[in-house]
Amino acid sequence: MSMDKLREGGGEAEKLSGFNRYACACAVVASMISIIFGYDTGVMSGAMIFIKEDLEINDTQVEILAGILNVCALVGSLIAGRTSDYIGRRYTIVLASVIFLLGSVLMGYGPSYAILMTGRCIAGIGVGFALMVAPVYSAEISSATHRGFLSSLPEVCISLGILLGYVSNYFFGKLTLKLGWRMMLGVAAIPSLALAFGILKMPESPRWLVLQGRLADAKRVLLLVCNSEQEVETRFQDIKMAAGINVNCKEDVVEVPRNSRGEGVWKELLIRPSPSVRWILLAAVGIHFFEHATGIEAVILYSPRIFKKAGVTDKNRLLLATVGVGLTKATFIIIATLLLDKVGRRRLLLVSSGGIIIALTGLGFCLTMVEHSKEQLLWALVSSIVATYTYVAFFSIGIAPVTWVYSSEIFPLKLRAQGVSIGVAVNRLMNAAVSMSFLSISKAITIGGSFFMFACVSVLALGFFYFLLPETKGKSLEEIEMLFARRNSEAINKGIEIQPTNLV
Repeated sequence: MSMDKLREGGGEAEKLSGFNRYACACAVVASMISIIFGYDTGVMSGAMIFIKEDLEINDTQVEILAGILNVCALVGSLIAGRTSDYIGRRYTIVLASVIFLLGSVLMGYGPSYAILMTGRCIAGIGVGFALMVAPVYSAEISSATHRGFLSSLPEVCISLGILLGYVSNYFFGKLTLKLGWRMMLGVAAIPSLALAFGILKMPESPRWLVLQGRLADAKRVLLLVCNSEQEVETRFQDIKMAAGINVNCKEDVVEVPRNSRGEGVWKELLIRPSPSVRWILLAAVGIHFFEHATGIEAVILYSPRIFKKAGVTDKNRLLLATVGVGLTKATFIIIATLLLDKVGRRRLLLVSSGGIIIALTGLGFCLTMVEHSKEQLLWALVSSIVATYTYVAFFSIGIAPVTWVYSSEIFPLKLRAQGVSIGVAVNRLMNAAVSMSFLSISKAITIGGSFFMFACVSVLALGFFYFLLPETKGKSLEEIEMLFARRNSEAINKGIEIQPTNLV
């Protein structure tokens, strides 16, 4: 099979395939690790209120506690890429579950700030593993027609986890001060243990198996996740070609070229990238950067403080209003999963970016009015809550799921795991930067000014998405690799800059 044939229709059988329930079940189980991460993120927003009071810590210590998870996740994500290439996607998820389990037990015990920080750091490494491996596994096991839906399931699970964390805050918040927040954090150990065992029932990624030269095992998995022999053969040949194996090879086990097994990947990604790989890396790093630079972590983690600033003073009402944030996020993420393979990644990104610019501007204006008013403004209070929910809705219907789907599908097979790990590292770095600096920034330029700042960053994000991210809807993973290479080659031949804006 030639490269031209792959470009023109190598994935036709994939495109005509129906929905495969087994592939969906595998993606759902793999994505369950993200529920634990989402829960840890959501529950911390309310737990910090009680931790600050119980352990008598200051705002700086609260910021560090909130952000250290993402600093450690950055380290975890960089380790996870090479780990998943070495031990496989499935066992990497098991390892992430065990790490989460240890972190949750330590945080639930938490007799002091130091022990709590240690548990948070360990959990952070698990977050890095989970955020890298779950989207990659889901993308590699999915067909082109349903990859957007299945690859977005980790983000759905994160949103459900955040919602469960908010609900946990509300109910465990009724317990005694010393017991309540420890129950909030420690209960995450239960699903971690269950997932570590449940994940062993799943098959390995067929693409990873091919990279190990285990062709017979890979084909057995494809027979489970495909709906026809034609689809199996087409996907199998495409994967073998991408791995540098002769498409006509009938051996059960073969020796794979060293450069297809992960060796030299960092050189190909960072030191001597080809023009198409450089574009892919820019797209992946950029979309992960803007996911958090637009302020979502400030809203998710500090929503109780935002609502308190707007005028909600009762602790129970604060937590209930925060539950609304989680419910909005989960609802619109689920809607987005149904649109990704119909509307496309690019259109959802553009609509999402436009909506959050308007919502952040409105939120900044309302909070600025509250800041300068000597009496409570009911309209500003209501408008602040509406603007917050609107921002979360627009973010969740586009940028939130597309970031993980897009970055997990654009890298070539041999670069995918470690390429995605770089994107996740940038994601966690920005998450940490926002969560650890938001309180300080809001004190320096006011909380309303902070959201005006995020609105300006969102304008830059809109421009980046419009000019640099082509549409990938309906294309096989191998065709997407050809898409970036072909468009870059055409641009070079014409002597012009890459303009993927017409790739809708």
